Amino acid sequence: MFTGFYLLLPTLPLFIKKMGGNESQVGLAVGAFMLSAVIFRPIVGGLLDRFGRRPFIVWGLLLFALAMYMYDWVGGILVLMAIRILHGMSWAVSTTAVFTAVTDIIPSARRGEGMGWFSTAMTLAMAIGPLFAIWVIQNLSYHALFLIATGLSVAALLLTMGAKMPFRPQPSSRRIELFEKSVLPVTASVFFLTVAYGGITAFVPLFTDSIKVNSGAFFLAYAATLALSRPISGKLSDRYGEKFVIVPGLLITISALIVLSFSNGLFGVLFSAVLYGIGFGSAQPALQAATIRLAHPDRKGVANASLLTATDLGIGFGAIMLGWVSQYTSYQVLFTVSAVSVTFSLLVFTFFVKRLLNENRLSLLKVDETPISMD
Repeated sequence: MFTGFYLLLPTLPLFIKKMGGNESQVGLAVGAFMLSAVIFRPIVGGLLDRFGRRPFIVWGLLLFALAMYMYDWVGGILVLMAIRILHGMSWAVSTTAVFTAVTDIIPSARRGEGMGWFSTAMTLAMAIGPLFAIWVIQNLSYHALFLIATGLSVAALLLTMGAKMPFRPQPSSRRIELFEKSVLPVTASVFFLTVAYGGITAFVPLFTDSIKVNSGAFFLAYAATLALSRPISGKLSDRYGEKFVIVPGLLITISALIVLSFSNGLFGVLFSAVLYGIGFGSAQPALQAATIRLAHPDRKGVANASLLTATDLGIGFGAIMLGWVSQYTSYQVLFTVSAVSVTFSLLVFTFFVKRLLNENRLSLLKVDETPISMD
Protein backbone atom coordinates (compact mmCIF):
# COMPACT_ATOMS: atom_id res chain seq x y z
CA MET A 1 0.00 0.00 0.00
CA PHE A 2 2.72 2.47 0.98
CA THR A 3 4.88 1.61 -2.04
CA GLY A 4 1.93 2.32 -4.33
CA PHE A 5 1.40 5.61 -2.51
CA TYR A 6 5.08 6.62 -2.77
CA LEU A 7 5.17 5.88 -6.49
CA LEU A 8 3.13 9.08 -6.86
CA LEU A 9 5.18 11.14 -4.42
CA PRO A 10 7.90 12.40 -6.82
CA THR A 11 5.93 11.90 -10.05
CA LEU A 12 2.54 13.53 -9.48
CA PRO A 13 3.99 17.08 -9.33
CA LEU A 14 5.83 16.37 -12.61
CA PHE A 15 2.64 14.86 -14.10
CA ILE A 16 0.69 18.00 -13.20
CA LYS A 17 3.38 20.25 -14.69
CA LYS A 18 3.31 18.11 -17.86
CA MET A 19 -0.45 18.77 -18.13
CA GLY A 20 0.22 22.51 -17.93
CA GLY A 21 -0.35 23.01 -14.21
CA ASN A 22 1.59 25.34 -11.91
CA GLU A 23 3.00 25.18 -8.35
CA SER A 24 -0.30 26.27 -6.79
CA GLN A 25 -2.14 23.43 -8.56
CA VAL A 26 0.53 20.97 -7.35
CA GLY A 27 -0.18 22.17 -3.82
CA LEU A 28 -3.93 21.91 -4.37
CA ALA A 29 -3.58 18.33 -5.67
CA VAL A 30 -1.66 17.27 -2.56
CA GLY A 31 -3.99 19.30 -0.37
CA ALA A 32 -7.18 17.87 -1.90
CA PHE A 33 -5.94 14.36 -1.15
CA MET A 34 -5.08 15.11 2.45
CA LEU A 35 -8.09 17.29 3.25
CA SER A 36 -10.40 14.59 1.87
CA ALA A 37 -8.75 12.18 4.27
CA VAL A 38 -9.31 14.67 7.11
CA ILE A 39 -13.06 14.64 6.53
CA PHE A 40 -13.41 10.85 6.62
CA ARG A 41 -10.87 9.82 9.28
CA PRO A 42 -12.87 10.88 12.37
CA ILE A 43 -15.92 8.94 11.14
CA VAL A 44 -13.84 5.84 10.38
CA GLY A 45 -12.09 5.98 13.76
CA GLY A 46 -15.32 5.78 15.73
CA LEU A 47 -16.71 3.00 13.52
CA LEU A 48 -13.50 0.96 13.93
CA ASP A 49 -14.05 0.79 17.68
CA ARG A 50 -17.63 -0.36 17.17
CA PHE A 51 -17.41 -2.80 14.22
CA GLY A 52 -13.78 -3.93 14.04
CA ARG A 53 -10.86 -3.37 11.71
CA ARG A 54 -11.18 -5.91 8.90
CA PRO A 55 -14.16 -4.55 6.88
CA PHE A 56 -12.59 -1.10 6.73
CA ILE A 57 -9.23 -2.50 5.63
CA VAL A 58 -10.90 -4.46 2.82
CA TRP A 59 -13.16 -1.67 1.51
CA GLY A 60 -10.49 0.96 1.98
CA LEU A 61 -7.96 -0.97 -0.09
CA LEU A 62 -10.53 -1.72 -2.80
CA LEU A 63 -11.21 2.00 -3.21
CA PHE A 64 -7.49 2.72 -3.00
CA ALA A 65 -6.79 0.35 -5.94
CA LEU A 66 -9.70 1.82 -7.94
CA ALA A 67 -8.41 5.37 -7.46
CA MET A 68 -4.92 4.33 -8.57
CA TYR A 69 -6.36 2.87 -11.78
CA MET A 70 -8.40 6.01 -12.48
CA TYR A 71 -5.27 8.21 -12.66
CA ASP A 72 -4.60 6.59 -16.02
CA TRP A 73 -7.77 8.24 -17.39
CA VAL A 74 -7.01 11.80 -16.28
CA GLY A 75 -7.38 14.38 -19.03
CA GLY A 76 -7.34 17.63 -17.06
CA ILE A 77 -6.76 19.28 -13.71
CA LEU A 78 -10.42 19.20 -12.60
CA VAL A 79 -10.71 15.45 -13.20
CA LEU A 80 -7.43 14.95 -11.35
CA MET A 81 -8.75 16.88 -8.33
CA ALA A 82 -11.88 14.69 -8.23
CA ILE A 83 -9.74 11.54 -8.25
CA ARG A 84 -7.51 13.00 -5.53
CA ILE A 85 -10.58 13.45 -3.33
CA LEU A 86 -11.62 9.80 -3.86
CA HIS A 87 -8.05 8.65 -3.30
CA GLY A 88 -7.84 10.65 -0.08
CA MET A 89 -11.04 9.05 1.20
CA SER A 90 -9.69 5.55 0.49
CA TRP A 91 -6.39 6.47 2.15
CA ALA A 92 -8.24 7.61 5.26
CA VAL A 93 -10.23 4.38 5.56
CA SER A 94 -7.41 1.94 4.81
CA THR A 95 -4.58 3.53 6.78
CA THR A 96 -6.68 4.27 9.87
CA ALA A 97 -7.84 0.65 9.96
CA VAL A 98 -4.34 -0.76 9.34
CA PHE A 99 -2.68 1.51 11.93
CA THR A 100 -5.28 0.55 14.52
CA ALA A 101 -4.98 -3.19 13.80
CA VAL A 102 -1.23 -2.91 14.29
CA THR A 103 -1.55 -1.05 17.60
CA ASP A 104 -3.89 -3.84 18.78
CA ILE A 105 -1.16 -6.41 18.09
CA ILE A 106 1.88 -4.63 19.60
CA PRO A 107 2.48 -5.33 23.36
CA SER A 108 2.11 -2.12 25.38
CA ALA A 109 5.56 -2.50 26.97
CA ARG A 110 7.19 -2.47 23.52
CA ARG A 111 4.96 0.12 21.85
CA GLY A 112 7.74 2.49 20.82
CA GLU A 113 9.80 -0.33 19.35
CA GLY A 114 6.77 -1.86 17.65
CA MET A 115 5.69 1.41 16.06
CA GLY A 116 9.28 1.92 14.93
CA TRP A 117 9.31 -1.46 13.18
CA PHE A 118 5.87 -0.87 11.66
CA SER A 119 7.05 2.50 10.40
CA THR A 120 9.87 0.63 8.64
CA ALA A 121 7.19 -0.58 6.19
CA MET A 122 6.76 3.05 5.18
CA THR A 123 10.53 3.48 5.17
CA LEU A 124 11.13 0.63 2.73
CA ALA A 125 8.33 1.93 0.53
CA MET A 126 9.88 5.37 0.65
CA ALA A 127 13.22 3.95 -0.42
CA ILE A 128 11.85 1.85 -3.27
CA GLY A 129 8.88 3.90 -4.48
CA PRO A 130 10.32 7.27 -5.54
CA LEU A 131 13.43 5.87 -7.26
CA PHE A 132 11.43 3.21 -9.08
CA ALA A 133 8.76 5.75 -10.05
CA ILE A 134 11.32 8.09 -11.62
CA TRP A 135 12.80 5.15 -13.55
CA VAL A 136 9.35 4.11 -14.81
CA ILE A 137 8.38 7.54 -16.16
CA GLN A 138 11.81 8.02 -17.73
CA ASN A 139 11.98 4.58 -19.36
CA LEU A 140 8.31 3.55 -19.73
CA SER A 141 5.38 5.91 -19.22
CA TYR A 142 2.89 7.35 -16.75
CA HIS A 143 0.46 4.70 -18.04
CA ALA A 144 2.83 1.98 -16.80
CA LEU A 145 3.32 3.82 -13.50
CA PHE A 146 -0.39 3.93 -12.70
CA LEU A 147 -0.89 0.27 -13.64
CA ILE A 148 2.00 -0.79 -11.38
CA ALA A 149 0.57 1.30 -8.52
CA THR A 150 -2.81 -0.37 -9.04
CA GLY A 151 -1.20 -3.84 -8.96
CA LEU A 152 0.58 -3.05 -5.70
CA SER A 153 -2.69 -1.85 -4.15
CA VAL A 154 -4.42 -5.10 -5.12
CA ALA A 155 -1.48 -7.06 -3.65
CA ALA A 156 -1.89 -5.14 -0.38
CA LEU A 157 -5.54 -6.18 -0.27
CA LEU A 158 -4.74 -9.86 -0.88
CA LEU A 159 -2.06 -9.88 1.84
CA THR A 160 -4.57 -8.82 4.50
CA MET A 161 -6.95 -11.71 3.84
CA GLY A 162 -5.36 -14.23 6.21
CA ALA A 163 -4.32 -11.85 8.97
CA LYS A 164 -5.81 -12.36 12.46
CA MET A 165 -6.77 -9.08 14.09
CA PRO A 166 -7.51 -8.94 17.82
CA PHE A 167 -10.39 -6.60 18.55
CA ARG A 168 -12.00 -5.38 21.79
CA PRO A 169 -15.59 -4.49 20.85
CA GLN A 170 -16.93 -1.21 22.20
CA PRO A 171 -20.32 -1.50 23.92
CA SER A 172 -23.04 -0.85 21.34
CA SER A 173 -24.85 1.43 23.78
CA ARG A 174 -21.91 3.84 23.82
CA ARG A 175 -22.01 6.87 21.54
CA ILE A 176 -19.60 6.71 18.60
CA GLU A 177 -16.89 9.31 19.18
CA LEU A 178 -15.31 11.34 16.38
CA PHE A 179 -12.31 12.70 18.28
CA GLU A 180 -10.21 11.60 21.27
CA LYS A 181 -9.84 14.70 23.49
CA SER A 182 -7.09 13.20 25.65
CA VAL A 183 -4.63 13.30 22.73
CA LEU A 184 -5.41 16.85 21.57
CA PRO A 185 -2.00 18.28 22.62
CA VAL A 186 -0.20 15.47 20.76
CA THR A 187 -2.27 16.01 17.63
CA ALA A 188 -1.48 19.75 17.72
CA SER A 189 2.25 18.96 17.85
CA VAL A 190 1.85 16.46 14.99
CA PHE A 191 -0.06 19.03 12.93
CA PHE A 192 2.79 21.56 13.00
CA LEU A 193 5.34 18.82 12.31
CA THR A 194 3.48 17.56 9.26
CA VAL A 195 2.92 21.04 7.79
CA ALA A 196 6.63 20.86 7.01
CA TYR A 197 6.25 17.32 5.70
CA GLY A 198 3.64 18.63 3.27
CA GLY A 199 6.31 20.93 1.88
CA ILE A 200 8.76 18.03 1.58
CA THR A 201 6.35 15.73 -0.26
CA ALA A 202 5.02 18.34 -2.69
CA PHE A 203 8.04 20.51 -3.44
CA VAL A 204 11.29 18.58 -2.97
CA PRO A 205 10.80 16.99 -6.46
CA LEU A 206 10.35 20.44 -8.02
CA PHE A 207 13.14 22.03 -5.94
CA THR A 208 15.69 19.33 -6.76
CA ASP A 209 14.72 19.49 -10.42
CA SER A 210 15.41 23.24 -10.38
CA ILE A 211 18.98 22.65 -9.11
CA LYS A 212 19.56 19.65 -11.43
CA VAL A 213 19.51 16.98 -8.70
CA ASN A 214 17.50 13.74 -8.94
CA SER A 215 14.76 13.88 -6.28
CA GLY A 216 15.15 10.13 -5.82
CA ALA A 217 18.53 10.81 -4.17
CA PHE A 218 16.83 12.81 -1.41
CA PHE A 219 14.16 10.18 -0.75
CA LEU A 220 16.66 7.29 -0.87
CA ALA A 221 19.00 8.96 1.65
CA TYR A 222 16.00 9.89 3.79
CA ALA A 223 14.60 6.37 3.72
CA ALA A 224 17.96 4.69 4.41
CA THR A 225 18.46 6.93 7.46
CA LEU A 226 14.92 6.15 8.64
CA ALA A 227 15.57 2.41 8.36
CA LEU A 228 18.63 2.71 10.59
CA SER A 229 17.28 5.21 13.13
CA ARG A 230 13.70 4.09 13.76
CA PRO A 231 14.31 0.73 15.53
CA ILE A 232 16.94 2.40 17.74
CA SER A 233 14.80 5.42 18.59
CA GLY A 234 11.85 3.10 19.28
CA LYS A 235 13.81 1.16 21.91
CA LEU A 236 15.04 4.41 23.46
CA SER A 237 11.44 5.63 23.59
CA ASP A 238 10.32 2.49 25.48
CA ARG A 239 13.24 2.65 27.91
CA TYR A 240 13.44 6.36 28.67
CA GLY A 241 10.06 7.72 27.57
CA GLU A 242 8.83 9.40 24.41
CA LYS A 243 10.10 12.86 25.35
CA PHE A 244 13.68 11.53 25.40
CA VAL A 245 13.34 10.91 21.66
CA ILE A 246 10.86 13.56 20.49
CA VAL A 247 12.64 16.74 21.65
CA PRO A 248 16.00 15.95 19.97
CA GLY A 249 14.13 14.61 16.94
CA LEU A 250 12.27 17.88 16.43
CA LEU A 251 15.45 19.92 16.87
CA ILE A 252 17.22 17.84 14.22
CA THR A 253 14.21 18.20 11.89
CA ILE A 254 14.42 21.99 12.18
CA SER A 255 18.14 21.81 11.34
CA ALA A 256 17.40 19.62 8.29
CA LEU A 257 14.94 22.13 6.84
CA ILE A 258 17.33 25.03 7.36
CA VAL A 259 20.11 23.07 5.60
CA LEU A 260 17.72 22.26 2.74
CA SER A 261 16.76 25.91 2.34
CA PHE A 262 20.41 26.78 1.64
CA SER A 263 21.22 23.76 -0.54
CA ASN A 264 22.28 24.33 -4.13
CA GLY A 265 23.68 20.91 -5.05
CA LEU A 266 23.73 17.19 -4.34
CA PHE A 267 25.73 17.36 -1.09
CA GLY A 268 23.36 19.79 0.61
CA VAL A 269 20.31 17.80 -0.52
CA LEU A 270 21.78 14.53 0.79
CA PHE A 271 22.91 16.07 4.09
CA SER A 272 19.48 17.57 4.74
CA ALA A 273 17.85 14.23 3.83
CA VAL A 274 19.98 12.39 6.40
CA LEU A 275 19.17 14.95 9.09
CA TYR A 276 15.48 14.85 8.20
CA GLY A 277 15.50 11.05 8.32
CA ILE A 278 17.00 11.07 11.82
CA GLY A 279 14.79 13.86 13.15
CA PHE A 280 11.41 13.11 11.60
CA GLY A 281 12.11 9.36 11.72
CA SER A 282 12.62 9.51 15.49
CA ALA A 283 9.90 11.98 16.42
CA GLN A 284 7.00 10.67 14.32
CA PRO A 285 6.70 7.07 15.67
CA ALA A 286 7.35 8.32 19.21
CA LEU A 287 4.42 10.72 18.84
CA GLN A 288 2.30 7.81 17.60
CA ALA A 289 3.32 5.78 20.67
CA ALA A 290 2.50 8.76 22.92
CA THR A 291 -0.97 8.96 21.35
CA ILE A 292 -1.77 5.34 22.17
CA ARG A 293 -0.27 5.69 25.65
CA LEU A 294 -2.56 8.61 26.49
CA ALA A 295 -5.75 7.16 24.94
CA HIS A 296 -8.21 4.84 26.69
CA PRO A 297 -7.62 1.17 25.68
CA ASP A 298 -11.03 0.74 24.02
CA ARG A 299 -10.68 3.96 22.04
CA LYS A 300 -7.56 3.17 20.04
CA GLY A 301 -9.45 3.49 16.77
CA VAL A 302 -10.64 7.04 17.39
CA ALA A 303 -7.25 7.98 18.92
CA ASN A 304 -5.43 6.76 15.81
CA ALA A 305 -7.98 8.56 13.63
CA SER A 306 -7.35 11.78 15.60
CA LEU A 307 -3.60 11.44 15.11
CA LEU A 308 -3.87 10.66 11.41
CA THR A 309 -6.40 13.45 10.91
CA ALA A 310 -3.88 15.89 12.34
CA THR A 311 -1.25 14.39 10.03
CA ASP A 312 -3.43 14.74 6.94
CA LEU A 313 -4.56 18.23 7.92
CA GLY A 314 -0.96 19.30 8.42
CA ILE A 315 0.23 17.84 5.11
CA GLY A 316 -2.77 19.21 3.21
CA PHE A 317 -2.61 22.68 4.74
CA GLY A 318 1.17 22.71 4.39
CA ALA A 319 1.09 21.75 0.71
CA ILE A 320 -1.49 24.42 -0.14
CA MET A 321 0.04 27.21 1.98
CA LEU A 322 3.61 26.42 0.94
CA GLY A 323 2.50 26.24 -2.70
CA TRP A 324 1.49 29.90 -2.43
CA VAL A 325 4.75 30.71 -0.63
CA SER A 326 6.73 29.03 -3.40
CA GLN A 327 4.84 30.75 -6.19
CA TYR A 328 5.30 34.25 -4.79
CA THR A 329 8.71 33.95 -3.07
CA SER A 330 11.24 31.09 -3.42
CA TYR A 331 12.02 27.54 -2.35
CA GLN A 332 14.43 28.92 0.25
CA VAL A 333 11.61 30.84 1.93
CA LEU A 334 9.35 27.77 1.63
CA PHE A 335 11.72 25.51 3.59
CA THR A 336 12.44 28.28 6.12
CA VAL A 337 8.71 28.63 6.81
CA SER A 338 8.61 24.83 7.19
CA ALA A 339 11.33 25.04 9.85
CA VAL A 340 9.30 27.65 11.74
CA SER A 341 6.30 25.28 11.73
CA VAL A 342 8.39 22.49 13.30
CA THR A 343 9.55 25.00 15.93
CA PHE A 344 5.88 25.47 16.89
CA SER A 345 5.58 21.67 17.10
CA LEU A 346 8.50 21.62 19.56
CA LEU A 347 6.96 24.39 21.67
CA VAL A 348 3.56 22.63 21.87
CA PHE A 349 5.24 19.38 22.88
CA THR A 350 7.47 21.03 25.47
CA PHE A 351 4.76 23.04 27.21
CA PHE A 352 1.74 20.70 26.93
CA VAL A 353 2.53 17.11 25.94
CA LYS A 354 5.52 16.45 28.23
CA ARG A 355 3.42 17.08 31.36
CA LEU A 356 0.73 14.62 30.24
CA LEU A 357 3.32 11.93 29.49
CA ASN A 358 5.00 12.44 32.88
CA GLU A 359 1.65 12.02 34.64
CA ASN A 360 0.81 8.97 32.56
CA ARG A 361 4.08 7.16 33.25
CA LEU A 362 3.58 7.60 36.99
CA SER A 363 0.20 5.88 36.94
CA LEU A 364 -0.53 2.21 36.23
CA LEU A 365 -2.37 1.39 33.03
CA LYS A 366 -5.85 0.10 33.75
CA VAL A 367 -6.57 -3.33 32.29
CA ASP A 368 -9.78 -3.53 30.26
CA GLU A 369 -11.60 -6.77 31.08
CA THR A 370 -13.83 -6.62 27.99
CA PRO A 371 -13.73 -9.98 26.14
CA ILE A 372 -11.50 -10.13 23.07
CA SER A 373 -12.90 -11.53 19.84
CA MET A 374 -11.27 -12.09 16.47
CA ASP A 375 -12.81 -10.17 13.58
